[in-house]
Amino acid sequence: MKLASFTAGGVRRAGAVDEAERTVAVLPAEVGAVDDIVRGGEAPLAVARAAAAGADDVRPLSGVRLESPLHRFNRDILCTGWNYRDHFEESQGKREGQDPVTWPEHPTFFTKGPNTVIGPFDDIAHDPGLSAKWDYEAEIALVIGRDGRSIPEEKALDHVFGYLVANDVSQRDLQRAHGGQWLKGKSIDATMPLGPWLTTADEIDDLTGLRVRCEVNGRLLQNASSAQMAFSFARIIAELSRGMTLRAGDVVLTGTPSGIGNAREPQIFLGDGDLVVTRVGGLGELRNRVRRTRLT
Repeated sequence: MKLASFTAGGVRRAGAVDEAERTVAVLPAEVGAVDDIVRGGEAPLAVARAAAAGADDVRPLSGVRLESPLHRFNRDILCTGWNYRDHFEESQGKREGQDPVTWPEHPTFFTKGPNTVIGPFDDIAHDPGLSAKWDYEAEIALVIGRDGRSIPEEKALDHVFGYLVANDVSQRDLQRAHGGQWLKGKSIDATMPLGPWLTTADEIDDLTGLRVRCEVNGRLLQNASSAQMAFSFARIIAELSRGMTLRAGDVVLTGTPSGIGNAREPQIFLGDGDLVVTRVGGLGELRNRVRRTRLT
């Protein structure tokens, strides 16, 4: 099932997307928002499936403005760094003195503020007075659907509700400027597209065959497979949850592949008017225009 969020009649609603037919079935208001379905467990998801199958209100997908599938966050967005070896290698010597000595044996984790989240077609805020180095990072995001702490790796995927597309737009100069901690350079408001819908875990047959791509102004800059991830989705969940409770609704980004702007020669950074298209095979596409926005 593909669960989307949009506003109808001034109220945020959940919908079930039929990608082949390019339609969305509007779910009854009593089903709640996508956030409610994620947090509710198997019962509300079953109700949503039944409602979608018998929906009277089915609209063209082009006739609704999709928003971020999720709007209520338990905490910061949880993120994984350096999860594609080629990305780790491409940035060696380009991290302005913050290079690790060796490849990390465990996933590298950081967080970004929930106010970063925007919808799949919203503008990415850009304030050149705040940063001169706005970079793109196409990623697969997963959403936790069941609470758990110290989850064994072999049971980790049982805790996943579904998957979606994200772009971890980062400000590289801010990322380097605060003692090696990435929070500031990852948490600027209205900079992380998320969506276009939330695909439930049962729809993904092969988690190692997801193609991750990012284009800027029609130029393909990132193109990789999830098979290239150093740490699997299950490993990320297991390590992140060790001694730390993950809760239904938590969003976890799983890393970006090579091709980022900061590592290129010459470097490529985002500017006002740029069109960023982020795709993950089987999960959909984000299309976001970079727009000058006063943030300071």
